[in-house]
Amino acid sequence: MTTLIVNAQVVNENQVQYLDVVIENGHIKKIGKDLQHTVADRVIDAKGLYLMPGVIDDQVHFREPGLTHKANIYTESKAAVAGGVTSFMEMPNTVPNTLTQELLEDKYQIGANTSLANYSFFMGASNDNYDEVMRTDPTQVCGIKIFMGSSTGNMLVDAPEVLEKLFANAPCIIATHCEDEPTVKARMAYFKEKYGDDVPYDIHALIRNEEACLKSSTFASSLAHKHGTRLHILHISTGDEVHLFEVGNRSNGKILLANGQPKLVTAEACVHHLWFDAEDYRRLGNDIKCNPAIKAPHHKEAILQAVLDNRIDVIATDHAPHTIEEKAQHYWQAPSGLPLVQHTLNVMLELSRAGKITIDRVAEKMSHAVADLFNIDRRGYIREGYWADLILVDTNATTQVEKANIYSKCGWSPFEGTEFHSRITHTFVSGHLVQENGKFDETVKGKRLKFSR
Repeated sequence: MTTLIVNAQVVNENQVQYLDVVIENGHIKKIGKDLQHTVADRVIDAKGLYLMPGVIDDQVHFREPGLTHKANIYTESKAAVAGGVTSFMEMPNTVPNTLTQELLEDKYQIGANTSLANYSFFMGASNDNYDEVMRTDPTQVCGIKIFMGSSTGNMLVDAPEVLEKLFANAPCIIATHCEDEPTVKARMAYFKEKYGDDVPYDIHALIRNEEACLKSSTFASSLAHKHGTRLHILHISTGDEVHLFEVGNRSNGKILLANGQPKLVTAEACVHHLWFDAEDYRRLGNDIKCNPAIKAPHHKEAILQAVLDNRIDVIATDHAPHTIEEKAQHYWQAPSGLPLVQHTLNVMLELSRAGKITIDRVAEKMSHAVADLFNIDRRGYIREGYWADLILVDTNATTQVEKANIYSKCGWSPFEGTEFHSRITHTFVSGHLVQENGKFDETVKGKRLKFSR
Protein backbone atom coordinates (compact mmCIF):
# COMPACT_ATOMS: atom_id res chain seq x y z
CA MET A 1 0.00 0.00 0.00
CA THR A 2 1.19 3.52 -0.83
CA THR A 3 0.42 6.19 1.74
CA LEU A 4 0.62 9.93 1.17
CA ILE A 5 0.86 12.25 4.17
CA VAL A 6 0.18 15.90 3.27
CA ASN A 7 0.37 19.24 5.09
CA ALA A 8 2.46 17.89 7.96
CA GLN A 9 4.85 19.91 10.09
CA VAL A 10 7.84 17.62 9.72
CA VAL A 11 10.16 17.55 12.74
CA ASN A 12 13.49 16.23 11.54
CA GLU A 13 17.21 17.00 11.78
CA ASN A 14 16.92 20.23 13.74
CA GLN A 15 14.17 21.68 11.56
CA VAL A 16 10.40 21.97 11.52
CA GLN A 17 8.97 22.53 8.05
CA TYR A 18 5.80 21.88 6.09
CA LEU A 19 6.35 18.87 3.84
CA ASP A 20 4.51 15.94 2.28
CA VAL A 21 5.76 12.36 2.61
CA VAL A 22 5.13 9.28 0.46
CA ILE A 23 5.40 5.82 2.03
CA GLU A 24 5.75 2.75 -0.21
CA ASN A 25 6.82 -0.85 0.48
CA GLY A 26 7.60 -0.04 4.10
CA HIS A 27 9.99 2.80 3.28
CA ILE A 28 9.91 6.56 2.80
CA LYS A 29 9.82 6.93 -0.98
CA LYS A 30 9.68 10.70 -1.32
CA ILE A 31 9.74 13.86 0.80
CA GLY A 32 8.89 17.26 -0.64
CA LYS A 33 6.48 20.12 -1.06
CA ASP A 34 3.25 19.93 -3.05
CA LEU A 35 3.13 16.15 -3.46
CA GLN A 36 -0.65 16.10 -3.03
CA HIS A 37 -1.17 14.95 -6.62
CA THR A 38 0.81 11.74 -6.02
CA VAL A 39 -1.30 8.66 -6.68
CA ALA A 40 -1.68 6.79 -3.39
CA ASP A 41 -3.87 4.12 -1.86
CA ARG A 42 -4.33 6.18 1.27
CA VAL A 43 -4.06 9.92 1.86
CA ILE A 44 -3.72 11.40 5.36
CA ASP A 45 -4.25 15.13 5.72
CA ALA A 46 -1.94 16.04 8.60
CA LYS A 47 -2.89 19.70 8.78
CA GLY A 48 -2.20 20.96 12.30
CA LEU A 49 -0.15 17.87 13.18
CA TYR A 50 3.56 17.24 13.65
CA LEU A 51 5.16 14.36 11.76
CA MET A 52 8.06 12.98 13.79
CA PRO A 53 10.40 10.00 13.47
CA GLY A 54 9.19 7.16 15.68
CA VAL A 55 10.72 7.02 19.14
CA ILE A 56 13.45 4.40 19.62
CA ASP A 57 13.54 3.32 23.27
CA ASP A 58 16.93 1.82 24.07
CA GLN A 59 15.95 0.41 27.47
CA VAL A 60 12.79 -1.53 28.29
CA HIS A 61 11.91 -4.59 30.37
CA PHE A 62 9.00 -6.42 28.74
CA ARG A 63 9.21 -9.41 31.16
CA GLU A 64 8.95 -12.24 28.64
CA PRO A 65 9.81 -15.05 29.17
CA GLY A 66 9.17 -16.05 32.76
CA LEU A 67 7.50 -12.97 34.25
CA THR A 68 4.47 -12.73 32.01
CA HIS A 69 2.06 -12.17 34.89
CA LYS A 70 3.48 -8.62 34.84
CA ALA A 71 3.88 -8.03 31.09
CA ASN A 72 4.75 -9.64 27.78
CA ILE A 73 6.22 -8.51 24.48
CA TYR A 74 2.79 -8.21 22.82
CA THR A 75 1.12 -6.09 25.51
CA GLU A 76 4.08 -3.80 26.09
CA SER A 77 4.76 -3.31 22.37
CA LYS A 78 1.11 -2.30 22.02
CA ALA A 79 1.58 0.26 24.79
CA ALA A 80 4.73 1.40 23.02
CA VAL A 81 3.16 2.05 19.63
CA ALA A 82 0.19 3.74 21.31
CA GLY A 83 2.71 6.22 22.70
CA GLY A 84 4.74 6.73 19.53
CA VAL A 85 7.54 4.24 20.27
CA THR A 86 8.18 2.35 17.03
CA SER A 87 11.33 0.43 18.07
CA PHE A 88 12.61 -0.92 21.38
CA MET A 89 15.68 -2.64 22.84
CA GLU A 90 14.80 -5.05 25.62
CA MET A 91 16.86 -6.13 28.60
CA PRO A 92 18.07 -9.64 29.54
CA ASN A 93 16.86 -9.94 33.16
CA THR A 94 13.94 -12.15 32.22
CA VAL A 95 13.48 -15.71 33.56
CA PRO A 96 15.62 -17.47 32.58
CA ASN A 97 18.18 -14.68 32.25
CA THR A 98 19.29 -14.16 28.66
CA LEU A 99 22.79 -15.53 29.16
CA THR A 100 23.15 -17.84 26.15
CA GLN A 101 22.85 -17.22 22.43
CA GLU A 102 20.07 -19.81 22.27
CA LEU A 103 17.99 -18.04 24.91
CA LEU A 104 18.63 -14.76 23.10
CA GLU A 105 17.31 -16.19 19.83
CA ASP A 106 14.25 -17.53 21.68
CA LYS A 107 13.37 -13.94 22.55
CA TYR A 108 13.85 -12.84 18.96
CA GLN A 109 11.39 -15.51 17.91
CA ILE A 110 8.82 -14.22 20.41
CA GLY A 111 9.38 -10.72 19.04
CA ALA A 112 8.88 -11.88 15.46
CA ASN A 113 5.61 -13.60 16.38
CA THR A 114 4.05 -11.02 18.69
CA SER A 115 5.69 -7.56 18.70
CA LEU A 116 3.79 -4.67 17.12
CA ALA A 117 6.95 -2.55 17.24
CA ASN A 118 10.41 -3.15 15.81
CA TYR A 119 12.62 -4.94 18.30
CA SER A 120 16.08 -5.86 19.47
CA PHE A 121 17.29 -7.67 22.59
CA PHE A 122 20.44 -7.20 24.64
CA MET A 123 22.71 -10.14 25.35
CA GLY A 124 23.21 -10.49 29.09
CA ALA A 125 26.54 -10.83 30.87
CA SER A 126 27.25 -12.62 34.14
CA ASN A 127 30.33 -13.60 36.09
CA ASP A 128 30.54 -16.90 34.22
CA ASN A 129 29.23 -16.60 30.62
CA TYR A 130 32.14 -14.81 28.95
CA ASP A 131 32.36 -17.26 26.03
CA GLU A 132 28.65 -16.87 25.26
CA VAL A 133 28.95 -13.08 25.26
CA MET A 134 31.81 -13.27 22.79
CA ARG A 135 29.56 -15.16 20.33
CA THR A 136 27.28 -12.10 19.98
CA ASP A 137 26.81 -10.91 16.38
CA PRO A 138 27.16 -7.09 16.42
CA THR A 139 25.14 -6.71 13.20
CA GLN A 140 22.14 -8.54 14.68
CA VAL A 141 22.14 -7.59 18.39
CA CYS A 142 21.87 -4.10 19.89
CA GLY A 143 24.46 -4.60 22.63
CA ILE A 144 25.71 -6.36 25.74
CA LYS A 145 24.09 -5.51 29.07
CA ILE A 146 26.14 -5.53 32.27
CA PHE A 147 24.43 -5.02 35.62
CA MET A 148 27.03 -3.36 37.84
CA GLY A 149 24.36 -3.37 40.52
CA SER A 150 21.78 -5.89 41.74
CA SER A 151 19.37 -7.49 39.29
CA THR A 152 17.14 -10.51 38.73
CA GLY A 153 18.89 -13.88 39.02
CA ASN A 154 22.54 -14.38 38.14
CA MET A 155 23.18 -11.05 36.45
CA LEU A 156 25.27 -9.03 38.87
CA VAL A 157 28.75 -8.78 37.35
CA ASP A 158 31.12 -7.92 40.20
CA ALA A 159 34.19 -10.08 39.53
CA PRO A 160 36.99 -7.64 38.59
CA GLU A 161 38.73 -10.09 36.25
CA VAL A 162 35.47 -10.72 34.36
CA LEU A 163 34.77 -7.01 33.97
CA GLU A 164 38.29 -6.46 32.64
CA LYS A 165 37.86 -9.22 30.04
CA LEU A 166 34.42 -8.02 28.97
CA PHE A 167 35.50 -4.42 28.54
CA ALA A 168 38.71 -5.45 26.76
CA ASN A 169 37.04 -7.78 24.24
CA ALA A 170 33.33 -6.91 23.87
CA PRO A 171 32.23 -7.44 20.24
CA CYS A 172 29.84 -4.45 20.37
CA ILE A 173 28.66 -1.65 22.63
CA ILE A 174 28.33 -2.36 26.36
CA ALA A 175 25.36 -0.86 28.23
CA THR A 176 25.63 -0.69 32.02
CA HIS A 177 23.38 -0.30 35.02
CA CYS A 178 25.66 1.55 37.43
CA GLU A 179 25.04 1.41 41.18
CA ASP A 180 27.74 0.30 43.60
CA GLU A 181 26.38 -2.84 45.25
CA PRO A 182 28.42 -2.68 48.50
CA THR A 183 27.30 0.92 49.06
CA VAL A 184 23.64 0.04 48.49
CA LYS A 185 23.79 -3.01 50.78
CA ALA A 186 25.51 -1.08 53.56
CA ARG A 187 23.00 1.73 53.43
CA MET A 188 20.08 -0.69 53.33
CA ALA A 189 21.35 -2.45 56.46
CA TYR A 190 21.87 0.90 58.18
CA PHE A 191 18.35 2.18 57.45
CA LYS A 192 16.70 -1.14 58.33
CA GLU A 193 18.39 -0.97 61.70
CA LYS A 194 17.49 2.69 62.15
CA TYR A 195 13.86 2.72 61.01
CA GLY A 196 12.57 -0.87 60.85
CA ASP A 197 9.19 -0.77 59.12
CA ASP A 198 8.51 2.88 59.93
CA VAL A 199 10.46 4.25 56.97
CA PRO A 200 10.59 7.90 55.84
CA TYR A 201 8.81 8.74 52.61
CA ASP A 202 12.03 9.26 50.62
CA ILE A 203 14.00 6.30 51.96
CA HIS A 204 14.62 4.84 48.51
CA ALA A 205 16.58 7.93 47.49
CA LEU A 206 18.53 7.71 50.76
CA ILE A 207 19.50 4.06 50.24
CA ARG A 208 20.30 4.20 46.54
CA ASN A 209 22.05 7.51 46.86
CA GLU A 210 24.34 9.72 44.83
CA GLU A 211 27.47 8.02 46.15
CA ALA A 212 26.38 4.58 44.91
CA CYS A 213 25.67 5.90 41.42
CA LEU A 214 28.77 8.05 41.06
CA LYS A 215 31.16 5.39 42.35
CA SER A 216 29.86 2.77 39.90
CA SER A 217 29.58 5.12 36.89
CA THR A 218 33.12 6.36 37.52
CA PHE A 219 34.42 2.79 37.64
CA ALA A 220 32.62 1.81 34.42
CA SER A 221 33.89 4.92 32.67
CA SER A 222 37.46 4.21 33.78
CA LEU A 223 37.24 0.67 32.37
CA ALA A 224 35.98 2.01 29.06
CA HIS A 225 38.81 4.51 28.75
CA LYS A 226 41.37 1.92 29.81
CA HIS A 227 40.31 -0.57 27.13
CA GLY A 228 38.92 1.77 24.46
CA THR A 229 35.46 0.25 24.87
CA ARG A 230 32.24 1.78 23.55
CA LEU A 231 30.26 2.20 26.74
CA HIS A 232 26.71 3.47 27.20
CA ILE A 233 25.73 4.25 30.79
CA LEU A 234 22.00 3.88 31.32
CA HIS A 235 19.49 5.92 33.35
CA ILE A 236 21.66 8.68 34.82
CA SER A 237 19.87 9.80 38.00
CA THR A 238 22.22 12.35 39.56
CA GLY A 239 23.76 15.67 38.69
CA ASP A 240 26.93 14.33 40.33
CA GLU A 241 27.52 11.97 37.40
CA VAL A 242 27.14 14.33 34.47
CA HIS A 243 30.73 15.62 34.74
CA LEU A 244 31.86 12.12 33.68
CA PHE A 245 30.56 12.77 30.17
CA GLU A 246 32.04 15.08 27.58
CA VAL A 247 30.00 17.46 25.48
CA GLY A 248 29.33 15.90 22.09
CA ASN A 249 27.44 16.30 18.85
CA ARG A 250 26.20 14.16 15.98
CA SER A 251 27.71 14.09 12.50
CA ASN A 252 27.39 11.60 9.65
CA GLY A 253 25.57 9.10 11.82
CA LYS A 254 28.10 9.18 14.67
CA ILE A 255 28.25 10.61 18.18
CA LEU A 256 31.36 12.78 18.24
CA LEU A 257 33.32 14.91 20.68
CA ALA A 258 33.90 18.59 19.97
CA ASN A 259 37.27 17.71 18.40
CA GLY A 260 35.62 15.31 15.95
CA GLN A 261 36.80 12.12 17.62
CA PRO A 262 34.23 9.37 18.38
CA LYS A 263 32.64 9.68 21.79
CA LEU A 264 33.76 6.64 23.76
CA VAL A 265 31.33 6.92 26.71
CA THR A 266 27.74 7.95 26.08
CA ALA A 267 24.83 8.32 28.49
CA GLU A 268 21.08 8.00 28.74
CA ALA A 269 18.48 9.92 30.74
CA CYS A 270 15.05 8.47 31.47
CA VAL A 271 11.77 10.32 31.46
CA HIS A 272 10.94 9.56 35.09
CA HIS A 273 14.19 11.16 36.26
CA LEU A 274 13.23 14.25 34.26
CA TRP A 275 9.59 14.36 35.47
CA PHE A 276 9.52 13.17 39.09
CA ASP A 277 11.70 14.00 42.10
CA ALA A 278 12.01 12.76 45.68
CA GLU A 279 9.12 14.94 46.88
CA ASP A 280 6.79 12.83 44.73
CA TYR A 281 7.34 9.83 47.04
CA ARG A 282 4.93 11.54 49.45
CA ARG A 283 2.16 11.13 46.88
CA LEU A 284 3.18 8.06 44.90
CA GLY A 285 5.30 5.96 47.26
CA ASN A 286 6.31 2.60 45.81
CA ASP A 287 4.73 3.47 42.46
CA ILE A 288 7.88 5.44 41.63
CA LYS A 289 10.30 3.11 43.40
CA CYS A 290 12.92 2.26 40.78
CA ASN A 291 16.63 1.57 40.43
CA PRO A 292 18.49 3.88 40.29
CA ALA A 293 16.25 5.89 42.55
CA ILE A 294 14.45 9.11 41.75
CA LYS A 295 16.33 11.68 43.84
CA ALA A 296 16.16 15.26 45.14
CA PRO A 297 14.72 17.99 42.87
CA HIS A 298 18.05 19.59 41.93
CA HIS A 299 19.15 16.38 40.20
CA LYS A 300 16.20 16.59 37.80
CA GLU A 301 17.31 20.03 36.65
CA ALA A 302 20.96 18.98 36.32
CA ILE A 303 20.04 15.95 34.20
CA LEU A 304 17.91 18.07 31.86
CA GLN A 305 20.75 20.56 31.47
CA ALA A 306 23.11 17.69 30.62
CA VAL A 307 20.63 16.56 27.96
CA LEU A 308 20.57 20.06 26.48
CA ASP A 309 24.36 20.46 26.40
CA ASN A 310 24.84 16.97 24.89
CA ARG A 311 26.65 15.42 27.82
CA ILE A 312 23.68 13.04 27.93
CA ASP A 313 22.97 11.70 24.47
CA VAL A 314 19.58 9.96 24.50
CA ILE A 315 16.27 9.83 26.36
CA ALA A 316 14.56 6.51 27.13
CA THR A 317 12.21 4.94 29.68
CA ASP A 318 13.61 1.90 31.53
CA HIS A 319 9.96 0.73 31.32
CA ALA A 320 9.72 -1.98 33.99
CA PRO A 321 6.18 -2.98 34.98
CA HIS A 322 5.07 -4.81 38.12
CA THR A 323 1.56 -5.70 39.21
CA ILE A 324 -0.52 -3.41 41.39
CA GLU A 325 -0.45 -6.07 44.11
CA GLU A 326 3.35 -6.26 44.07
CA LYS A 327 3.67 -2.49 44.31
CA ALA A 328 1.16 -2.36 47.19
CA GLN A 329 3.51 -4.28 49.50
CA HIS A 330 5.54 -2.58 52.22
CA TYR A 331 8.57 -0.67 51.00
CA TRP A 332 11.06 -3.42 51.90
CA GLN A 333 9.13 -6.01 49.84
CA ALA A 334 7.86 -3.93 46.91
CA PRO A 335 9.87 -4.41 43.69
CA SER A 336 11.56 -1.57 41.82
CA GLY A 337 10.38 -0.43 38.39
CA LEU A 338 7.48 1.39 36.80
CA PRO A 339 5.56 1.32 33.49
CA LEU A 340 6.42 4.30 31.28
CA VAL A 341 6.60 3.39 27.60
CA GLN A 342 3.08 4.51 26.66
CA HIS A 343 3.62 8.10 27.78
CA THR A 344 7.32 8.73 27.22
CA LEU A 345 6.77 11.08 24.27
CA ASN A 346 3.88 12.82 26.06
CA VAL A 347 6.24 13.61 28.94
CA MET A 348 8.86 15.13 26.68
CA LEU A 349 6.30 17.12 24.70
CA GLU A 350 4.97 18.48 27.98
CA LEU A 351 8.47 19.64 28.87
CA SER A 352 8.67 21.17 25.39
CA ARG A 353 5.38 22.99 25.94
CA ALA A 354 6.85 24.40 29.17
CA GLY A 355 9.79 25.79 27.20
CA LYS A 356 12.38 23.43 28.70
CA ILE A 357 13.33 21.68 25.44
CA THR A 358 12.39 22.28 21.81
CA ILE A 359 10.41 19.74 19.82
CA ASP A 360 13.27 19.21 17.36
CA ARG A 361 15.58 18.39 20.30
CA VAL A 362 12.99 15.87 21.48
CA ALA A 363 13.22 14.15 18.09
CA GLU A 364 17.01 14.30 18.27
CA LYS A 365 17.28 12.73 21.72
CA MET A 366 14.55 10.10 21.27
CA SER A 367 15.15 9.10 17.64
CA HIS A 368 18.16 10.50 15.74
CA ALA A 369 20.78 10.10 18.47
CA VAL A 370 19.60 6.61 19.43
CA ALA A 371 19.92 5.46 15.83
CA ASP A 372 23.39 7.00 15.58
CA LEU A 373 24.61 5.71 18.93
CA PHE A 374 23.64 2.10 18.18
CA ASN A 375 24.35 2.29 14.42
CA ILE A 376 20.79 1.22 13.59
CA ASP A 377 20.31 0.53 9.91
CA ARG A 378 18.06 3.13 8.18
CA ARG A 379 15.89 4.17 11.09
CA GLY A 380 15.55 7.16 13.41
CA TYR A 381 15.25 9.84 10.71
CA ILE A 382 12.72 11.05 8.14
CA ARG A 383 14.84 10.43 5.04
CA GLU A 384 14.12 9.01 1.61
CA GLY A 385 15.04 5.32 1.51
CA TYR A 386 14.74 4.89 5.27
CA TRP A 387 12.17 2.64 6.93
CA ALA A 388 8.93 4.52 7.52
CA ASP A 389 8.87 4.57 11.32
CA LEU A 390 6.73 7.67 11.71
CA ILE A 391 4.27 9.22 14.12
CA LEU A 392 1.74 12.01 13.85
CA VAL A 393 1.26 14.12 16.95
CA ASP A 394 -1.48 16.61 17.80
CA THR A 395 -0.24 19.18 20.31
CA ASN A 396 -3.65 20.87 20.36
CA ALA A 397 -5.30 17.75 21.79
CA THR A 398 -4.91 16.15 25.21
CA THR A 399 -4.21 12.71 26.64
CA GLN A 400 -5.85 11.96 29.97
CA VAL A 401 -4.10 9.07 31.71
CA GLU A 402 -6.47 6.68 33.45
CA LYS A 403 -6.60 2.94 34.06
CA ALA A 404 -9.16 2.43 31.29
CA ASN A 405 -6.76 3.56 28.55
CA ILE A 406 -3.53 1.92 29.74
CA TYR A 407 -2.28 -0.86 27.45
CA SER A 408 0.52 -2.25 29.62
CA LYS A 409 -0.54 -5.58 31.09
CA CYS A 410 0.01 -4.35 34.67
CA GLY A 411 -2.91 -1.95 34.17
CA TRP A 412 -1.58 1.09 36.02
CA SER A 413 0.66 4.09 35.48
CA PRO A 414 2.45 6.58 37.74
CA PHE A 415 0.95 9.27 35.49
CA GLU A 416 -2.67 8.39 36.33
CA GLY A 417 -4.68 11.59 36.72
CA THR A 418 -2.26 13.56 34.54
CA GLU A 419 -3.50 15.44 31.49
CA PHE A 420 -0.81 15.74 28.83
CA HIS A 421 -1.25 18.43 26.19
CA SER A 422 -0.46 16.12 23.26
CA ARG A 423 -1.88 13.05 21.56
CA ILE A 424 -0.20 10.52 19.29
CA THR A 425 -2.78 10.09 16.53
CA HIS A 426 -0.98 7.78 14.07
CA THR A 427 1.90 5.31 14.42
CA PHE A 428 3.64 3.76 11.41
CA VAL A 429 5.99 0.84 12.07
CA SER A 430 8.12 -0.09 9.04
CA GLY A 431 5.48 1.55 6.85
CA HIS A 432 2.50 -0.23 8.42
CA LEU A 433 -0.12 1.99 10.07
CA VAL A 434 -0.42 0.03 13.29
CA GLN A 435 -2.28 2.65 15.35
CA GLU A 436 -4.74 5.34 14.26
CA ASN A 437 -6.62 7.33 16.89
CA GLY A 438 -6.57 4.46 19.35
CA LYS A 439 -7.53 1.75 16.84
CA PHE A 440 -4.93 -0.93 16.09
CA ASP A 441 -4.19 -2.96 12.98
CA GLU A 442 -2.23 -5.93 14.34
CA THR A 443 -2.06 -7.89 11.07
CA VAL A 444 1.59 -6.93 10.48
CA LYS A 445 4.28 -7.35 13.12
CA GLY A 446 7.37 -5.22 13.70
CA LYS A 447 10.79 -6.08 12.29
CA ARG A 448 14.09 -7.07 13.84
CA LEU A 449 16.46 -4.14 14.03
CA LYS A 450 19.72 -4.46 12.10
CA PHE A 451 22.96 -2.65 12.89
CA SER A 452 25.54 -1.19 10.51
CA ARG A 453 28.73 -2.14 12.38
